[in-house]
Amino acid sequence: MSNLAVAAAVLLFLAVFLAIEALYIWWNSSKGPEARRIDKRLRMMSAGGHVDSAQSTLLKQRMLSNSPGLERLLLHLPRIGSIDRLITQSGVDWTVASFLGTSGGLFLTGLLGGLVLRFPLPVSVFGAILLGLIPLEYLIFRRAQRLRRFEQVLPDALDLIGRALRAGHAFPSALQMAGSELPEPLGEEFRQTFDEVNYGISVQDALQNLATRVPSTDLGFFVIAVLIQRETGGNLAEVLDNISHIIRDRLKLLGKVRTLSAEGRFSALVLTLLPFFTAGLLFAIDSKFMSTLWTEPAGVKMIYGGLFFMVLGVLWMRKIIRIHV
Repeated sequence: MSNLAVAAAVLLFLAVFLAIEALYIWWNSSKGPEARRIDKRLRMMSAGGHVDSAQSTLLKQRMLSNSPGLERLLLHLPRIGSIDRLITQSGVDWTVASFLGTSGGLFLTGLLGGLVLRFPLPVSVFGAILLGLIPLEYLIFRRAQRLRRFEQVLPDALDLIGRALRAGHAFPSALQMAGSELPEPLGEEFRQTFDEVNYGISVQDALQNLATRVPSTDLGFFVIAVLIQRETGGNLAEVLDNISHIIRDRLKLLGKVRTLSAEGRFSALVLTLLPFFTAGLLFAIDSKFMSTLWTEPAGVKMIYGGLFFMVLGVLWMRKIIRIHV
């Protein structure tokens, strides 16, 4: 083998090795565990809102999208911060760009599907809107689940913080202990609050960030109690014990209410889905017979009236079965 061939082989090996190394460095810096942890931390900080304008701009741009052009576009959309906050509160690993892209894709899929099946345009638009709202409903569902898990563990966290204060620990140290000892999502949120205090954010702003990320009434009691105690003084450990007792009693009452209202919630779900299931079954059995409903003017009016009264009934049933404790 000539020297030229050996040199070419060595250069080819080096090129392949450097290409693989560059690919690994790119993946680790953008998709690796450390990058995901930093992205999540930035998203949580940006959802808090208690930072200056320059920090807020940088955090928003880091969070909304990985594309610079799309970032600038999203920053001009109204109420983009509310979507960002909802994603953070739900605990999912999404960005605002991925959420909007998924919602828009489902909307277009529903609209094109309705037009291909030759449904009336209002029916197609209504179905497309329902499909487009699926990501939003999913985020709301995940946020409710996350808040429920948070509130179930919160009394134990308050007891732990109270015992730490009685043992002589400072309040930030008690937050660190709660963050390391308690399960997710409460442990993660308390660790984030401790990190904010540890990196120079005031306790008041860090607690307000926590209350923004976790919109829980019970957590609001804890934040208000701590802020008042820092201004006026008093036995914070005793106050936290009283709040923990109140939260446990409220959760017991809430469990009884959910048990008593379970039948009503199931009935509302069945009554809401039954017309659509029946219409789909009839269309599958005899599409020509069912198509008369949206090909005749009287049938179209019946569809409009049925949808109107269905929406009215859903809102009415939701008002009945939602009991706030």
